[in-house]
Amino acid sequence: MKLFEIGAKLDSDSWDTKKEKNSSVQKIVSKNKHQLVFTFEKRRGKAVTLVGRFYIDEKEKREILKLLKKNLACGGTVNEEWIEIQGDVKDKIKSVLESNGWKFRK
Repeated sequence: MKLFEIGAKLDSDSWDTKKEKNSSVQKIVSKNKHQLVFTFEKRRGKAVTLVGRFYIDEKEKREILKLLKKNLACGGTVNEEWIEIQGDVKDKIKSVLESNGWKFRK
């Protein structure tokens, strides 16, 4: 009997180096179940509005970002569960997303 083989699993959990991390697992929630919130930051003197937490696929986040950038004529990016938009445009973001079926916390 061979003790070690390529790809062999050892009996002890302490030897397992491929444990799944719970932080990387993200649950996907439907559009009408989200409760989005805003945060506002100043970075190097410039205003940045954060909208989030989006629990959807990365592709859908990119589509929402594209929609916001087109309607608001500003720049932005996706950062984990948050969408970052340049400027203080909270009211405009809220109106655009509410017209597309998203809900916000009150």
